[in-house]
Order: sequence, then C-alpha cells, then structure tokens
Amino acid sequence: MLHAKSESDITSLAPSSPSRSPKRPVYYVQSPSRDSQDGDKSASMQPTPSFNSPMESPSHPSFGRHSRNSSASRFSGIFRSSSGRKNGRKRNDKGWPECNVILEEGKYDEFDEEKGLTRRCQALLALLGFVVLFTIFCLIIWGAGRPFKAEITVRSMVVNNFYVGEGSDFTGVVTKMMTVNASLRISVYNPATFFGIHVTSTPINLIYSDIVVASGQLKKYFQPRKSRRTVLVSIEATKVPLYGAGSSLDAATNGGFKVPLKLEFEIKSRGDVVGKLVRTKHKKEISCDLVIDSTSTKPIKFKKNSCVYR
Repeated sequence: MLHAKSESDITSLAPSSPSRSPKRPVYYVQSPSRDSQDGDKSASMQPTPSFNSPMESPSHPSFGRHSRNSSASRFSGIFRSSSGRKNGRKRNDKGWPECNVILEEGKYDEFDEEKGLTRRCQALLALLGFVVLFTIFCLIIWGAGRPFKAEITVRSMVVNNFYVGEGSDFTGVVTKMMTVNASLRISVYNPATFFGIHVTSTPINLIYSDIVVASGQLKKYFQPRKSRRTVLVSIEATKVPLYGAGSSLDAATNGGFKVPLKLEFEIKSRGDVVGKLVRTKHKKEISCDLVIDSTSTKPIKFKKNSCVYR
C-alpha cells in the first residue's frame, strides 16, 4: 500500500544518494487549501513521488493535513494511466474501440425452429379450441330452438266454383269432367321466442278417388317470433277428366253433386336461429276429408277431428 509524504518529508528526501534509481516523475494535484481562516480557498500544488515497489515507500505513513491531497494525487495518476491505455486502442470508422469477437460454437437454428413449431402448435390449438367452443354454443342454441314447432290449423275452405259434367280429353275420349275453384284458409302460429320462421308448403292437392282434381301452392313468406298469421291459398283446376272414377258420380234430385274429396298437403317451416349457421327445420303433413256440395255456397269449416296432423 502506497503512502504519501508531506511537503517537508519530500524536501528532506530530495538530496538522496546517487546510487539509487533515477529521478522519478512527480504528479501534482490542485486542491483547496485548508490553511485559510477567512473562508477564501486558494490553489496549492503538492508534489507526490511515485515508487516502483512497496520497499521504496516510507515505512511510517504521515497523517498530516496533506494526506488527503496525496491520496487524490495517487488516484489521479491511476486514472491518467488508464485513460492513456484506452487512448492507445484502435478505433473503427464510427469511433468505437475495437475488441476481439468471441465466436461461440453451435447453431441456433434448431432453437428458432422449435420456437416456430411451438407458436404454430399454439395457434392451431387456439383455433381448434375456438371451433369446439363455437360448435358447443351452436348445439346449445339449436337444442333450445328445436322444440319450437310451427302450429298449423286448417280453418275453412270457400268453394267459388264447382262443376261436374260430360266432356272429352285432349285425345277425344268422352268422360266426365270436373272444374273446381276454391280458397283454403290456414292459420300459422310461430311460438318461438327468439327467432322467426320461413313458411312454405308442398302443392296443396284436392283428390277424388286418387285423382288430383285441383291444386294450389302456399307462397313462401317470413313470420316473426311469437306471432300468428292466417294465409289464403287458391285451389283450382279446369275440366279435369275423371275417366272411370266419374261413373260413381250421379246427380242429385236437385241437379247438384255431392262429391267426397280429400285435402292433402305438407307445411314446411325453417327457423334461422344463428343466421345460416344454426337452423331448425320442421314439417307437418296434413290430411282433411270433406264433401263439396255444388248447390251450397256456405264455406266448409274444418273441425278438430276433420283433419289429421302428423
């Protein structure tokens, strides 16, 4: 450990014997003087010798008022020497000191591939989880909307024109011909609380002895939730040949005809619960028996047991 001497010690050591090492450089540090009593600080220069080895330093350190100055001179020397070494380094074009680059063995590509694979797996798992959750949600909504079926009721039918007479078909065969013009009234109720339904039907056929003598079609329409609607369907046909089935038709005493007929059709409803993704579909087959009297103008009303709904 190096110890600094005071100014009196340095002057006493100056005339040393010539057998020792040559004169060494002396460092000077400018520090505030402590001798002033009035508060003014003056600069004083303190010489500090440098020693090559601990053996050349004084054996008894001095703890005088200049010991702090000498310590500062030692640290100043150290900083100057280190700055001198730094200035001696080579610098690149940008002014940064050059240093040796340590090359590490091994490749990092495999780690990058593992990270990329992990991210792909995470993305696929997230997508798969979303699809599963959305599917479960749609199934729940579909199950909730499944019980809501459209309620269909055939109310009445008004016969505007009904005629049975002799005629010939397009080939010239003579047979009985039937002409029908009627209006069928149907009531549709949508019990669903959170979606509307699209309603349509198959051809509504009026059948006599397995022969379709008149038909009509319910036009497709949209019905809101929790609503009831009565639709009117026109059923008509002109000069339908009956062939052998018409032999059983005999005119009544008043000149009219009473013809037993059957009404058959199917009502279809479709509910868009979640757009086109979740839909509920229902259909109901309806069959009604009726008798048309050509002499009567009263509407034919259907009772509950007059029609079969399945």
